Amino acid sequence: MPLEDDFSDILKKARTGQGLSVGDVSRVTGLPGGDISALERGDQARDRAEVWALAKALGLRTEPLAQIALDKWEPVAQKAPAWIETVHGSINGYGVQGYIVHDEGEAVLIDTAYNASAMLEVLSKKRFHLVGICLTHGHADHADGIEQILKHREVPVYLGPEDMELLNWRPRADLLAVPKDGLAIKVGRRTVTCLVTPGHTPGGICYQVDDPKQPACFVGDTLFAGSIGRSNPSKLYPTHLNSVRRRVLTLSPAYCLLPGHGPATTVEEERDHNPFASIE
Repeated sequence: MPLEDDFSDILKKARTGQGLSVGDVSRVTGLPGGDISALERGDQARDRAEVWALAKALGLRTEPLAQIALDKWEPVAQKAPAWIETVHGSINGYGVQGYIVHDEGEAVLIDTAYNASAMLEVLSKKRFHLVGICLTHGHADHADGIEQILKHREVPVYLGPEDMELLNWRPRADLLAVPKDGLAIKVGRRTVTCLVTPGHTPGGICYQVDDPKQPACFVGDTLFAGSIGRSNPSKLYPTHLNSVRRRVLTLSPAYCLLPGHGPATTVEEERDHNPFASIE
């Protein structure tokens, strides 16, 4: 699976997140504004000197950005643990994935993959008993379809309250549960722990599952392999970086990171290769 973001996406996210114009970046780097705009439209970077100048101007890590722009870095392929089912969906051709964490016949959904029918099909086929719906945030490609799933079985819906207004359809108040930081959700013998990570949206949540062999964290759009989601609104960009650097990437290096778009990765890979990881 290719990276969710390419060099052009990373440049735009870093620039707009900081409220910088193309002209601002041009003045700092000495690169023509037309060249910067062309790079943001998908043109190939010329060399490392150009990439490094842009990275320094935008507060990104220089060599990881060059690896993506010039060396076509991709993370080592990750296979999801046996206790995770991946469900794929599409919103107008744009791929999205959700997940089912299961143990001893119980299951929770991590986002809906914009594909409630497929989620329900897996639950039925595997005879999983649904005990909760965990939403990383309220955007339609991750949350739409919860009404269809709740018709199958009424269970708690975990969503950061700051994201409630993003939902196209809201569950009854008695079904809504606030995923406070550190909240433990039991699934069979496993525990899904809520990790508050605002930035992509005001109420963003990641869901962490410890495992002695392959621990996992479901990161939604907080982080992509080699990038991050767009900060909505852009004023959340510093908060978003803090969530990535101080919350997600401080997990054990062995953690498998499962995003809502693009390939799975690990904490170790992202510490080494993500341009948005801490530059300290």
